[in-house]
Order: sequence, then C-alpha cells, then structure tokens
Amino acid sequence: MDTLGIGLIGCGNISAAYLRLAPLFRGLHLVAVADIDMQAAEARAAEFGVRADSVADILQADDIDIIVNLTVPDAHFEVSRQALEAGKHVYSEKPYVLRLDEADTLSDLAARQGLRIGSAPDTFLGGSHQTARSLIDSGSIGAVTGGTCHVMSYGMEHWHPNPDFFFRPGGGPVLDLGPYYITNLVQLIGPVRAVTAMSGAASQTRTITNGPRNGEEIPVLTPTTIHAVLEFANGALVTLGASWDVRAHRHHEMELYGSNGSLYIPDPNFFGGDVTVVDRDGGEAIHSADSHPFGITNMTDGGGNARANYRCAGLSDMAMAIQEGRPHRCDADLARHVIDVMTGILEAGETRQWVEMKTTCERPAHLGESEAAALLLPASS
Repeated sequence: MDTLGIGLIGCGNISAAYLRLAPLFRGLHLVAVADIDMQAAEARAAEFGVRADSVADILQADDIDIIVNLTVPDAHFEVSRQALEAGKHVYSEKPYVLRLDEADTLSDLAARQGLRIGSAPDTFLGGSHQTARSLIDSGSIGAVTGGTCHVMSYGMEHWHPNPDFFFRPGGGPVLDLGPYYITNLVQLIGPVRAVTAMSGAASQTRTITNGPRNGEEIPVLTPTTIHAVLEFANGALVTLGASWDVRAHRHHEMELYGSNGSLYIPDPNFFGGDVTVVDRDGGEAIHSADSHPFGITNMTDGGGNARANYRCAGLSDMAMAIQEGRPHRCDADLARHVIDVMTGILEAGETRQWVEMKTTCERPAHLGESEAAALLLPASS
C-alpha cells in the first residue's frame, strides 16, 4: 500500500488548505469530505474533485483509512472519538482537544484499537524550526537556559466575519495560537515541568468591524491577555506573552537563550524564515532555511508576503509512518502534553499558582532535509 485514503470532516476555511496542499505529499489519497452542512461538503467536494459524504457515511467508508478532523475546537473530541470507534486513524486540527481527560480517553481508545492519532500543528517541521533544532542539538548556543515568546495582536473581529468562538471558552490566544509556540518549544527544548501565569481581558465585549455583522458587539468570555512562565524539565525558564489586546509591539516571536549565545527564531505559525545565532561575543550568523525542503517559499499570503506553506507535512509523516511501522512526529503524546501545558497556563491564570504538569513526552525526531524531501512527491506528479 503506497497511499492511505483520507477523509476530511469539517469543510470550513481550513479545509481548502488541506485539500490544496495534500497532493504535494506522499502517502495521501484524498477521497471524500463531510460536514454537518451537506451543502458545504458538496461545494468543497466539487471545488477539489472529491466525494461528498455525510458524516455518518464517511466514518463507515471502506476506502478511508484516516479521518482528518477539521471541525470547530469544541467538537474535536467527539468527532475523533467517533472516528477511532469506527476503526479509522485520526489526525486533528489544533487544539487537539480542550481538556486533558479528553486526550487521555482518546489515547486509551486508540491503543485498544491499534490506531494512530496525530494532531496539528505541523509547522514545527518547517525549515526554519528544524534548522533551529539542528543548531540547538549541535551546541551552537550551549545549553538552553531561558527564552521569550510573544504572540500578540488585536484579535480577529476586524477580519473574521464570525469571530464569536475566538472569545468563548475553548478560544482565546493560548488555545488558538499557543499550540504553534508551545509545540515548537517542546520540540526544541523538551517537555515542560510546570507553569504559572496571570491573565485578564481588556474589554468585556468586541465589535465586529467587517462583513454582514459589521458593528455587532459580541461578549468576551475568556481571557484575552495571558502572561505565563514555563519551567522545562531541563531547567530552562521561558516567558510566553499571548494577547489579543495589543495594537502594536516590537517583540520577536521567539528567542532562546543559551550558555554560549542566543537564537532568534521566526514565527512558529509559519514554516520558513531565517534563524539568527548570536554568539557569546555578540557576533551574528544568519542561517537560511531555504536548503530545507519545507523552508522554500511556495506561496504568497494575503499581505503579499512570500511564504513557505507545507501544511499536511505532519499528516504525510503519519501516513508514511503507519506504512513503515515507525513513530510519527505529530503524535498523540506530544499533542496531549501541549494540551496539558495550555490548560495548565489557563488554570494558573485563574489561581495565580504554579501548576505541575501531569504528562510528559519525548521530543519528536528531527526532520532532516533528506527525510523531508522523501515526504514530497516529485513536482511533475
């Protein structure tokens, strides 16, 4: 078997990226899409030349091996559970689930069924982040002792026509954007031991400023500013600032500090970008990610910026790992630990206490240039 049949549940905006990019990768055969709104499924199916199924039918389809769960976050657990019970492997969009006990339930179910679970984000497999991993592993900055991360903006209501869920429990900047940052930190440094945080919200309402609901106020029901400190198992202390209450700032997205230097890492929400090493004497060296297959620019975003976008890399790695009998990188243990960290941060923000992690995980295997290239189909395919 060279490919596994892929069925997508959830035909919102993110489904287009999966359907557009999956044909670049080995191991994936797109078969069908489904949605609770059959019209949405039929429209997406027609756009990409795949079959439109009901949710019930896609779960029972004999030609589908992996269900890609692209539903809204508070449906992730139930849809993934149903897929596992139907005998399908599962790959979920982030956040994997919203509670640690849900992650435990899915892991236990998958183990009993002999099935795999994977979860986004897979951006940490990008050229810049794997370049940073190589630099850390080779000792370029010595032992990592600390760092800072900042993911801050003024929310989604100015561009998203239905931003309500971002400001409800299960939303907020930690659960929405935290997976990119925390997953990358874990693959670079290792697991987290404990967290503490303070949290709040600058406003109790937000006003939608685009689309058919322009001018409508929506309630803010979850913290929109969180300042956290993460203590890693290796002793490193990393500050994470996550906010949708910031009009402008000049912080780098991610910096790591070591005993012999510092590392400046691009936005972990993306695959590419340059990595900068500053040595103990202040000398700078810029390391381009362009030599890594998942660092080469292949699209232009809405702002006209050239981007490397290899979404589906994690899904392809899982499909090939199933066939090759090896571990996959975006695995359930990693996703479960990231959920533990994020929910721990939110708990700490409420209690103003340190929260010890209940889980741990191994760092996912480094994805070198040849291994990344092996996941891509030839350009002529």
